[in-house]
Parts: sequence; structure tokens; C-alpha cells
Amino acid sequence: MKRVPISLSLTMSTPRHSVFRPCIDLHDGKVKQIVGGTLSDTAPEGLKTNFVARQSAGEFARMYKEHNLEGGHVIKLGPGNDDAAKEALAAWPGGLQIGGGINETNAKEWLDAGASKVIVTSSLFPNAKFSLEKLKTISSAVGKERLVIDLSCRRRGSKWLVAMNKWQDITDIEVCKESLDLFSEYCSEFLIHAADVEGLCKGIDEALVQKLGEWVRIPTTYAGGAKAIDDLNLVDKLSGGRVDLTYGSSLDIFGGTKVKFEELVERNARDPSNRT
Repeated sequence: MKRVPISLSLTMSTPRHSVFRPCIDLHDGKVKQIVGGTLSDTAPEGLKTNFVARQSAGEFARMYKEHNLEGGHVIKLGPGNDDAAKEALAAWPGGLQIGGGINETNAKEWLDAGASKVIVTSSLFPNAKFSLEKLKTISSAVGKERLVIDLSCRRRGSKWLVAMNKWQDITDIEVCKESLDLFSEYCSEFLIHAADVEGLCKGIDEALVQKLGEWVRIPTTYAGGAKAIDDLNLVDKLSGGRVDLTYGSSLDIFGGTKVKFEELVERNARDPSNRT
């Protein structure tokens, strides 16, 4: 039987601590770290890239497998990434989630390719309007336990609104307790990028993380702005251990100088909530 880390299988009522979740962001077939707010179909010349890896997506997947860092996500940012994504999934079948262009017609293909779960956003928001019918359809097609909903968002005043299409288009859904309660009826996890701070290495959106800790009832991963290993402790404190953290551009395996991958591996390994 496949071993599932306790941190991913516990109910939210069980005491736990926030842990590090790995990622593989793909752009033009390569592993990259990009400033999220600069992604654009209409102005590609404005794209700001922090890092382009020499290693393949499969090499990153094998590294995560070696350290048993399950629950990470592979995100395809635009076209030209399918081969790299499938390489990563083949390198660690059942160890990674996949997102980017996933819908009810191709989700099974990606699960068959080795994804533990599929991650969806844009397919739930035709014309940037939420469709409960679309959500019910894909949840039924893959099963609630194999569905992750990406509710990555941009801040507008005192609210966070879900952003789709590489975070370019603002939808009609606010990230709040009511929306998270609704979505959690149809999925097993949330992935939430704070798009406004993604890739900037200037700190997490503390207010959002604190609110997520109050609102979520299922496992949730936050990404955006993490710049120090202490940010994992901060997320743990702000969310009451209900939210996990992904590091990107600050991490040494992605060319960063602020956070060491090995330290995060050690942090996860000694955390009682991440042991079977």
C-alpha cells in the first residue's frame, strides 16, 4: 500500500504543524521561477523570470521523491509544457499533483500519467464566471479525493479575488469562508498563490494566511513571497498549522540565496505532524 504522509491525510481538527510542500513550475518546457504578476498573453515581453533550471522536470521530481516530499505540485504555465510535466510524473508516479489547463476532458489522462491529484482553476470559470455545474462535473469525473482546487488570487482592497488564466483575469469569486466551504464539498485540497507577491521574495501575504487558517477545513497550500525558513514558522503560527507553504525563487535549488532546500527537508522530517 502506498504510504501517505500524515500531514496530508489528517482531518483539520487534528493538531498538526505547517510543512514545506515542493513545486515544479513549467514555462516553455523548462523549470522556471517567474514573478507571477508579470505573466501575460498580451504582453509577453514584460515577463520577468527569476530562474531557469538546467535540470529537467524529471530530475526535480526524483529529488523530491528521494526526500519523500509528497503533496507537491507541477504547474504548467501556458503551452509547450506537457512533455516536461509527464516526465516529472513518470519520475515519481503518485507523488505529485498536476495543474495548468486541466479540465473534465483531460483530467483522467493526467491521473493515468501518474499524477496523485489534478489541480483546476480556469475550467471552473468560463468567461471568468464561476460555474457550479463545471465544478460538479469534474469532481464527479475524477472523485473528490483526487481533486485540488487552485484559488490563487489577487488583492482588491480588503478582499482577495480568484484570478485565472495565468493570474491575468479576475473572476467573480472572493476567497472567503463561504466560498471555501462551498468548494471544499467537491475537492480534497486547496492550492492558493498570492499572485501579487509571487516571485518577489519580499514576504508572504500575512493577512491572507491568517484568514486561510480561520477559514479552511481541508489541507491547503499557500505560495507567494516566502523569503526565509522562518516564514514556515510564521505560516504555522498565523494559520494554526492549517496551511502548508511552498517556496520558490528564494530557494537555493531555484537559484535563490535565502533558503536552503536541505533545511526544509530536515524541518519536515523532524515535525511530528509529518510522520507516519
